[in-house]
Amino acid sequence: MALWDKLKAELIDIIQWLDDTNDTLVYRFERYDNEIKYNAKLVVREGQMAAFINEGQLADVFKPGTYTLTTQNLPVLATLKGWKYGFESPFKAEIYFCSTRQFTNLKWGTPGPCTMRDPEFGAVRVTAYGLYSIKIKDPATFIREIVGTDGNFTTDGISDNLRGKIGTRVKEIIPELGLPVIDLENKVVVLGDMLRERLQPVIAALGLELTEVQVQDVGLPEEVERAIDKAGAMRAIGDMQRYTQYETANSINDAANNPGGLAAAGVGVGIGFGMGNQLAGAMGAAVAGQPAATTGTVATPPPLPPQAMIYVAVNGQQSGPFDLSALQQMVQAGQLSRGTLVWKQGMPSWSAAETVAELNGLLGAVPPPLP
Repeated sequence: MALWDKLKAELIDIIQWLDDTNDTLVYRFERYDNEIKYNAKLVVREGQMAAFINEGQLADVFKPGTYTLTTQNLPVLATLKGWKYGFESPFKAEIYFCSTRQFTNLKWGTPGPCTMRDPEFGAVRVTAYGLYSIKIKDPATFIREIVGTDGNFTTDGISDNLRGKIGTRVKEIIPELGLPVIDLENKVVVLGDMLRERLQPVIAALGLELTEVQVQDVGLPEEVERAIDKAGAMRAIGDMQRYTQYETANSINDAANNPGGLAAAGVGVGIGFGMGNQLAGAMGAAVAGQPAATTGTVATPPPLPPQAMIYVAVNGQQSGPFDLSALQQMVQAGQLSRGTLVWKQGMPSWSAAETVAELNGLLGAVPPPLP
């Protein structure tokens, strides 16, 4: 009898799962012909739960701890098998270990662009992507709904399904925020919390818990990004004169570090001033509502205004008209003084030369007549 008891003790099973992977959600304990001995030891570690499946039907679920498998610990299974108290024969069942730890760094992304209305850019198509984390909350539901008879179920078996669910919800939530596209990146935490709240009921129906949703980036169309970059550049430039000075200083510094030395600096300075003047001219024309000049590399000054042509009374006779150069010679020759009568187009009558603005500079060096 003692020999039989010893042999019987050696036949007692130890059922446990040492997980050495980072992606296994459910593992089916392998036993030849699915036969588990009565009084076998079941070890369920922290971060695990064990489910007993008998002929396709859930019998019991064990939380972390060490159990001796008897009719007392398996009342449901005992009822299913019709065991009577004290019946100690082996039984056939499947044991599924479920990992209840968090599985992180799972990726999601929108399956396509999401169209939203923006107050500045109009209709805009945006995309988003990020990470999410899950863990098994209800092993029985997860096995019934997802795992089935899979003996080694990993995150790859569920990630595609969850990725699609999250991506679809994102396309619904982004327009509901009512935010301009340039403000979406400042609200990624709010967006992640909304996604988790919306998806939690759907995920819970699978026996899982969505512990976290991260929105890492919101993608904007290229034309919108270019518009934002241009607006930022113009705000950064601000004062065109300072921009020209900045470009000139950079050209001199770069030239000093190049083999060309200061010879290259002259070219750099010219380019800096040229670019600054052209840009300033273009902005000034745009403000005035006029098209900016685009032909040539050097700005051409406008023509000088026509000089005033003035008639002079000489010895009671009308002479002229004379330009300012000729009038200056007449002042030096004493033929034109402050009291000399002159006339130009637009004057109602002949008047003294000192009353004409154009002649004040010429007559300034001529002393008035002695009293």
